[in-house]
Amino acid sequence: MKRFHIILVASALALIGAMLPIAVMLHISWTLAVRTEQARLELFAKRVIVRADTAFSAASEALRTIAGTSYEPCTEEHIAAMRRLAINNRSIDEVGYFRDGILKCTSWGQTADRIAHSPGDYVTADGIEVIVRMWPLVSGGDARMALHYRDYNVLIDPVRLVDVIVDPGIKIAVGNDKGVLIGALNDPDPRLLHLLLADPRTGMDDHNVFAAARAQGWVAVAAQSRDSLLKPLRRERMLLLPVGAFIAAFIVGIIIWLSRKRLSPLGELTIAVRNREFIVHYQPIIELETGICVGAEALVRWRRPDGSLVQPDLFVPLAEESGLIMPITDQIVDAVIHDMKAVLVADRSLHIAVNLCADDIKTGRILSFIQTALEQTGIRPQQIWLEATERGFIDINPARETIIQARKLSHSVAIDDFGTGYSSLQYLQALPLDALKIDKSFIDTIGRNTATSSVTSHIIDMAKTLNLFIVAEGVETREQFDYLLDHGVHFAQGWFFAKPLPAKEFITFYHDRQASHGSGPDVIRRAAA
Repeated sequence: MKRFHIILVASALALIGAMLPIAVMLHISWTLAVRTEQARLELFAKRVIVRADTAFSAASEALRTIAGTSYEPCTEEHIAAMRRLAINNRSIDEVGYFRDGILKCTSWGQTADRIAHSPGDYVTADGIEVIVRMWPLVSGGDARMALHYRDYNVLIDPVRLVDVIVDPGIKIAVGNDKGVLIGALNDPDPRLLHLLLADPRTGMDDHNVFAAARAQGWVAVAAQSRDSLLKPLRRERMLLLPVGAFIAAFIVGIIIWLSRKRLSPLGELTIAVRNREFIVHYQPIIELETGICVGAEALVRWRRPDGSLVQPDLFVPLAEESGLIMPITDQIVDAVIHDMKAVLVADRSLHIAVNLCADDIKTGRILSFIQTALEQTGIRPQQIWLEATERGFIDINPARETIIQARKLSHSVAIDDFGTGYSSLQYLQALPLDALKIDKSFIDTIGRNTATSSVTSHIIDMAKTLNLFIVAEGVETREQFDYLLDHGVHFAQGWFFAKPLPAKEFITFYHDRQASHGSGPDVIRRAAA
């Protein structure tokens, strides 16, 4: 189930990792396309302002110029001067002269009709009266913008104020800073113009992309259809989507790599060490002569977050190969102290045996860890026995130094699973050991007529010769128990007495054995002490 969850989460993350960069790049490409077009439109709007201000300034200057002349009103010379002014200034269509508010003549000639001066829409800071819309009654035609100064006015085609070259599809307009529309080109949306002249801004709505610029009393607007974004959008996507695809592939690859690493046995074991998922079960050690429980071997169990237990043979070899066995051993020591502190302090003859890996035997680093862990606990070092398999003693010189140091610290040291590895009598003589544990494979031959049946008795005799305490492992039958007792074996452990027990169950078992069998002889106390 846990692997299924990991695969499910990894698949979801991979899907997100694949889609998110693409979605981000699509969003970025859209944003860039919009911003690019808005920047282009803003540039056109600024050009419109420059054009409008130039045309308006030219017309205003021409108006002041003619107003400063002293021609006899409406003479041929006067009319010719107004005509030259209109011809020479491309912003001006017509020049007119008023007297007492009545139009007397224009650059076209004398006026026969009585045309009164219309009131202006607004007055500029320099005194130019502006009429945004008026229809020429003399020359006719479309509405014009009129500038009036003293007795003169000039008519300007509003298109001249927006007379800039724009790309196809771009609509432009110009107004004053009071929100009055003055000129437009390419028929922009009136509703949009009304909004932007009142509140100039750059943005986008359901139909248009637009930009507005404000300067020198003018407001200019440039807009185009949202469909115009398709071309720049395709361009941006061609650049960014390959980047998004590369990032997506990279993220998916990382997720797959991490998932495989997490799902690998080593990956799961590494996380288990980090999460301190290891607990201890205790295999009772029984004194054969009295039947009392003198201690226990601490056996590691891996308890997964779902509560399931993983047996040591499924992870200890990998832990030893990867170097994770040392932090696991540290967790075992911590668990033993946590689980057994009270009972070890109450009974100084009780001991717990901890298995050491080959690296700990070689380096001796576990000794300082145990010493530090036992401080302020009340547990005596002699109550913590150390066990190592024969593989731990291959490098005999550093192993001897570790054992000597361990015994100086009052730990007893046992060789575990004897007979299954590389030990020889010479090794046993060279190492200052306290105990020898006979492997279950030899105990199983007791009472059977096999080629290795006699090996057990030889191991027992050898241990006695070396003055080692003997512990038989894997005792399961009464016949095995009787044989070992008859041959003078001191201790035994196995399912004949009890299976490995959780801490609380072991403590209960221990008290029950003590109550039913009493205290053991002094030799056992010395062995445990």
